[in-house]
Amino acid sequence: MHVDRYGHGGVAILLLHGFGTSSFLWRVVGPALASARHTAYGVDLFGHGESDRPFDADFGIAAQAEYLDRALTALRVSSAVVVGVDFGGAIAIRLAATRPERVDGLVLVNSLAFDEVPAKDIRTLQRNTARFAFRLGRGMLGVAPLLGSLLEGSVASLAHMPDRLIARYLAPYVGREGVAHLLALARAVELEDLEEVDFGLLATPTLVVAGDADQWVPPEISQRLAATIPAAQLVTLPGVARLVPEEAPDELARLIVEFVETRSLAAERRSTPVVAVTEPADVRPS
Repeated sequence: MHVDRYGHGGVAILLLHGFGTSSFLWRVVGPALASARHTAYGVDLFGHGESDRPFDADFGIAAQAEYLDRALTALRVSSAVVVGVDFGGAIAIRLAATRPERVDGLVLVNSLAFDEVPAKDIRTLQRNTARFAFRLGRGMLGVAPLLGSLLEGSVASLAHMPDRLIARYLAPYVGREGVAHLLALARAVELEDLEEVDFGLLATPTLVVAGDADQWVPPEISQRLAATIPAAQLVTLPGVARLVPEEAPDELARLIVEFVETRSLAAERRSTPVVAVTEPADVRPS
């Protein structure tokens, strides 16, 4: 698994991208967190970005949470505040439910949850897998028409998703197998991986961030998360869609820092020891 590190010291913050993107999503937020004297780790989820993509690997929510548990061990980070966007948010929830000692806090940004797993964009890919693979796999542009439209639909203003940025996100899917791999990632997202999570038992302090222009997951899901998780609060960003790190990175970074520092102050009052972190490296799930 490929990991980008931003900063040294402070609180460890794990940044999880969503479907169709990569750790590149955090290129503005990560440095802002480092400037606030925290350490952020931008992860390419297994099968995404620059991370490995074995043909027979499991890329689903439950498997990704297990890979992240091992990655934290390899990075020598005992626990972290976990920030996840859409699909990444669902993985963060699963990690908090199955490995609560790993998660000091959750920041869920337009997260998948409840009956919106998978989201509308992924469900479309799942329903039309054979048609997309045949039509796009034979085309000159490959995955571009498919993933490009998904990315454009993930921002409220196309000014935040210009062609050059779409090309950057398309890069991991260039080649004859690109379409097939993207569809394999879509097929791996299953409701069953979150069905066994009792959201009412999550004891992790949680910040729910909702862009009210997200067309893939309705705002009601974020509202329900905030109402169901006991220690959760909700912040709604007007005129922002799914990819908050692209459309409002400074605001998101500010919200994360405020959340982290409030959580850290509460931890100090309980005399919780500070976690030490070390230099990151590429790590591979076993």
